[in-house]
Amino acid sequence: MTKQLSDIIKQNELAKFNRADDFLEFVNQDPPTIFIEKHPMVKGVEYIAISNTELTLDKIFQYWKVEVLKSEVMFNAIAVTVRVHYKHPVSGEWMSQDGVGAVGVQTDKGETAANLAAIKQDAVMKALPSAKSFAIKDAVDHIGKIFGRDLNRKNTFGFSPSYGTTKVKTKLDEQKARLRNNLKGKR
Repeated sequence: MTKQLSDIIKQNELAKFNRADDFLEFVNQDPPTIFIEKHPMVKGVEYIAISNTELTLDKIFQYWKVEVLKSEVMFNAIAVTVRVHYKHPVSGEWMSQDGVGAVGVQTDKGETAANLAAIKQDAVMKALPSAKSFAIKDAVDHIGKIFGRDLNRKNTFGFSPSYGTTKVKTKLDEQKARLRNNLKGKR
């Protein structure tokens, strides 16, 4: 009796890990090419606009929210730290990733932010939301490639499932067959 229960537990765990692997494989695919843009100010850098990042969060998680942990002035920039919370579609658990973003404050031409009088009137109004957007994108990069994790990186590797391999699926099928045979024998 105990042996059968442990077989069932192992089978369920393998199935759960396999579903998690399937999800990880999905979020570690390349982002849609239509989402990838050339950075307008930094040559050779690609990015995904915040609108497409939010759309991807909506499509994958449906339930997600952003918590601003901190905003501050750092040198001549506005910096924001966020925590992106999301409900994992496989486990149903609420999870989170933290991210940071910063944007320099705009000044009059030829001036530095050290000259407070040269900081443009709407500099903070523009920099703060931009820094928050960068922080959100930084946080969700940790979820997977579909959010742009490997954009601008060299020498990256593709995702390889840990549990969803053919060997594990074969073992899972063998356990199911053994369990069925054990249950038939008990009738």
